[in-house]
Amino acid sequence: MQTGKTISILLLTVIGITFTSCATIPQGAVAVTPFNKEKYLGKWYEIARLDFKFERDLNNTTAEYSLNDDGTIRVNNQGYNYVKDEWKQAIGKAKFVGEENVAMLKVSFFGPFYSGYNVIALDDDYRYALVAGKNLKYLWILARETTIPDDVRERYLKIAQEIGYNTSELIWVEHNR
Repeated sequence: MQTGKTISILLLTVIGITFTSCATIPQGAVAVTPFNKEKYLGKWYEIARLDFKFERDLNNTTAEYSLNDDGTIRVNNQGYNYVKDEWKQAIGKAKFVGEENVAMLKVSFFGPFYSGYNVIALDDDYRYALVAGKNLKYLWILARETTIPDDVRERYLKIAQEIGYNTSELIWVEHNR
């Protein structure tokens, strides 16, 4: 009897670890709903980000989203590496984790490996977006132009801080090329 109980507890633990390790959105963050994929497509300028190895030393960073034939979203990220004095580009694809009216997606630049891409704040005109990655190490503020109004900036920073992001570590991207 005790062995069965131990196996049940072990099985529940493994299931719990599996589901939490596959999480695509940080705890406390909520993806925007309703979300309109077509309105989100197009070019976005990166205003700020938490730095990570694939974007290190990049400025003038942009993301352009368009539809692939199979219904996934083509992701074209570009930025200028000011240390190496060269442009960098990464092409990937994104797909919705669930329903397309919920802004919870997963994106891949490396074959079968996906990571969370979650729009957690978005204005009605789809001009400014706050995007969370799968955990508190990934955060972006995006805009359709190279700048963002102070009130939007402050609102997005407050949302991120309430979730647990350390917004003092954000890199504010230069757009000068």
